[in-house]
Amino acid sequence: MGHVITIDADSPVPPFEQVRLGIARQVGDGTLPVGTRLPTVRALASELGLAVNTVARSYKELEAAGLVETRGRQGTFVSAAGDRSREEAHRAAATYAATVHALGIDADEALRIVEATLRA
Repeated sequence: MGHVITIDADSPVPPFEQVRLGIARQVGDGTLPVGTRLPTVRALASELGLAVNTVARSYKELEAAGLVETRGRQGTFVSAAGDRSREEAHRAAATYAATVHALGIDADEALRIVEATLRA
């Protein structure tokens, strides 16, 4: 998998969550493009020095979130659902932009509104 996930044993974040976040981040930023085959649970567990169940939990949560899909014996792959989610977010942003323009709200204020809403 030409990328690196590092596990910080001293982190308060559990290892399964570190794996989940690492893969999710790489799917999100395109490091792991749609269709990329992930290592087997056993191979990644071995590579990271983690229990097989730890990595299996990460994969299950990524699958539940729609970021990866398991195709039986073929393995686990980065799903196209991540791209669809991004497209939906872009559509929502375009609608919001049209709304604030129509209301006469400038870009700086519109961004402050979005930031406040995301943090709420």
